[in-house]
Order: sequence, then C-alpha cells, then structure tokens
Amino acid sequence: MTEVKVAVLYQKNQPPVKEGILKPMKPGGYSDSGADIAFSLRSKDIEVITPVEQPAEENDFDWVFADDEEGIEAALAKGANTFWLNTVLYEGHPIQQYAGSVKIVGQRPGDVDKYDDKCYTNNLLRENDLPVPDSLVIDASNQGNFQVEFSFPVVAKPIRGRGSQGVSLAQDKEELDNISKDMFDADLYGTAVYIEPYLSGQELTLTIMPPGIYQIHGAPVIKDKHWVLPAVKRFNHENGIAPYNGVVAIVHNSAVLEGDEESSEAVIQLGIQCARAAAIIDAKAPIRIDCRADDQGNYFLFDLNMKPNMTGPSRNHRLDQDSLSALAARKIGWDFSLLLLNMLAQRW
Repeated sequence: MTEVKVAVLYQKNQPPVKEGILKPMKPGGYSDSGADIAFSLRSKDIEVITPVEQPAEENDFDWVFADDEEGIEAALAKGANTFWLNTVLYEGHPIQQYAGSVKIVGQRPGDVDKYDDKCYTNNLLRENDLPVPDSLVIDASNQGNFQVEFSFPVVAKPIRGRGSQGVSLAQDKEELDNISKDMFDADLYGTAVYIEPYLSGQELTLTIMPPGIYQIHGAPVIKDKHWVLPAVKRFNHENGIAPYNGVVAIVHNSAVLEGDEESSEAVIQLGIQCARAAAIIDAKAPIRIDCRADDQGNYFLFDLNMKPNMTGPSRNHRLDQDSLSALAARKIGWDFSLLLLNMLAQRW
C-alpha cells in the first residue's frame, strides 16, 4: 500500500460570492488549526509534507499550504499524496481538478457549496421530518418592511456563517431592524440575513462521523453508517449566544454531557436525528450540528456546520485550544491525535 504523505491546506482567499451571499473569512484562513493538525500527525509518525524543511512549532504557516493551485502544486512537488482540506470549500475550488489522483480528508467541494447555505439545508432537513426552527430571510428589498410570523426574541445570523460570528439576539422588531441594517451596512455577509426564533433551553453540539472503520479503545470498530460522538453542552452564553471560539476558548464554556443528561431519551433521539441529517447530505468527513431546546425541552437542529473547527492542544503554546469535536472525542478515549488518526483513516 502506498505510504501516506499528508499536506494540510489552509484558506488563502475569500470564497466567491454565491447568489449575493458572502461567507466571512477567518483571519489566517484556519492556518492555526491546520498547524495543530500537521504538528499532531507528525508527532504520531505520519509523514507530513510542509512548506519548509524545519517548521517552527509556533509558526502556523510553516505547517500548511495555501489551498490555491500554486499551494497544491507545491505540496505535490514535495511528494504529498493526501490532502487534508482544513479550509472553506466551494464549487470550483482548485482541489477539484486533482480529484481521483490524490486522497482527501474533508468534504466534497460541491457539497459544501450547497449545504453551507442555511436556507437550503434547513429546508432540506425539514422536508425529511427533522426538527428545525421556523425561519425568515430578510434581504435588501424587504429590509424593515417584513412580518415576523413567530414570537420575539429572535436570532439574526448570516446565511453562510462561521460559528457565532455575526449572530445577534433581537428582543423586538425595532432591535431586529437595527441589527439587520448594521449587517447589511457592514457588507460582511452579503445581501440577506437569516432569522429564526430564539430557543431558550440548553444548547448542545454534536459531531457526526462518516461511516468507516475506526480504532476505539484499541480495537477496530466498523461503523456502517454515520454516527455521533458524545454531545457537548454549551454554557456562559453572552446575550443568549455562545461566544465565538476565537474570542472565548471552548474549554471555558463547554463540557461533555455526563450521567442522566447523557442517557436521557431526548439526547439519545437528538443523536439519531443528527446522524440522519449527516446521512441525508452524505457527509464524507466529520460535521458538527448545533442544537438547542425550546422552553418545553424539545430539541431543534439549528446550525449544520460542514467544517467543524479542528483546533487542538498539540503545540505547547496552544494547550487550551480544544475544539468542540476534540472535547467530544475525548469521551470515547480519543485524544486530539487519535481523533485525527481516525479521521485520516477515512480518507477517500
């Protein structure tokens, strides 16, 4: 079997505008988590191809290649045969022209292009009888001149968002008008804003893994369909919204469920529903679904993330950088490196 030689890609450029909608770019283009991944894999004796011969532990860009054609070609020239797509994908992404000639850890670009759209994805999940909150789209043509059919407070968010960046809670129509105006004026998210009811109950995040063969507690386990890692609960919200992890580290506002909470019927059913959602979109790599309960304790799937944050405590200066998925993985005996090795094993 060909020896695996991994190159990790980071996002170099803003993704193209899609029907007037922008997806904001993270500063550094996920080079930080990309370096966490590359450093951890190398520590487990996986051959990791890097742009420089002696990458410095603290220098993110020593570990990752740009996701443009120049970066991909540079990695190929150094012998890479597997690309870890730690970047924002879209239809026409440069990696597509190499499909079939290299192995991939990550999603199909066309799938990300489609399912990153909250309107499209949430409608699809509703059509498949999964619990998704009601929604409304405000655009420049109906800004300030629309009717909200559900009760306030409501949440306003980008249609192609990134975590909780740009997500706000509005208590009434006037506040919603001001929030939507600010979002349009900022021109960070495009020409439309997604609105949904605010769910006041507990927030849970579930990571869903693709089918494959996994090493769990030292033994191979065949998973013939999508499956969930343990649920992570979120707390210490700011004005009803979980703070963006780039501002507040996950370890300060998140914890894996334990005991009766973990084994409750509501959480078990939520796991089944999230696995169904991942199967509907045929996720090729881990996805993350954020869920929240209403005041009656009924859970809803409100945000499907095609690219879970994958930071991890692999480097000495980032030991507090667990991601939600890494936190969940630890509950089944995987540290960050074992999570990554199991992800690598599902390359396609």
